[in-house]
Amino acid sequence: MFLEQLKLFRFPSPPPAEAKPRHLLISGRIIDYRLKSGARQLSMTIDERGLRISAPRRISLTEIEAFVQGHGDWVLKKLNELAHATRPRHVTIKDGTRLPLLGGEAEVRVLPGANRVRWIADTLVLEARPEADLGPLAVRALQKRALTHFTGRLEHFTAQLELATPKLSLSSAHTRWGSCSEESGIRINWRLIHLPAHLGDYVVAHEAAHLIELNHSKRFWSVVGSVYPDWKAARSELKQRATSLPIL
Repeated sequence: MFLEQLKLFRFPSPPPAEAKPRHLLISGRIIDYRLKSGARQLSMTIDERGLRISAPRRISLTEIEAFVQGHGDWVLKKLNELAHATRPRHVTIKDGTRLPLLGGEAEVRVLPGANRVRWIADTLVLEARPEADLGPLAVRALQKRALTHFTGRLEHFTAQLELATPKLSLSSAHTRWGSCSEESGIRINWRLIHLPAHLGDYVVAHEAAHLIELNHSKRFWSVVGSVYPDWKAARSELKQRATSLPIL
């Protein structure tokens, strides 16, 4: 199997429910963190919920905290940036909630119903039972919108490349914007529906180019540039906007 994937920059995965808060002193500041054991490698994630650490079981707590201390400046910088963020990422779905949608906004309307979803232009209508969890209903509707939108964009770019349009499916990956495989076709992260349309176009164009060059060689970037000339700016913007994606 040949597989090429486009990384999703700094998109945090949810912390494990069983993680218990711990504390660490960095440059005179007490930092709360949660530790998940059993990971393949030692790593840190910071989002508005705080510091999360994943570590192999063989690594001691002393080694883990020494690792964090060694990156103390970065940890404090990121926590300070999040403290000054003006828009919370965790979104509670209810009547009147507004969600980013392809550079604009979608308004959520909640009506009585049998847990069905539909779109009226950019209004997301959730026809829900009284006890329904509205979050999964909204995700289902957004994924439906994403599949339609990105399928159309893939058809657009493959036509420019004079290629047959392969199957497109959606991904919920926490580490990739998209992927291209000879076996499974092209997968696009549905959360791109929250970002401006030109950024989703870059990801789709990137994966479409892999149908010709299944690598990241100069020839590959030449193919990308032939259908999406401003790819460098889009790639940079993706890095900046990844941490603004709402978490439903």
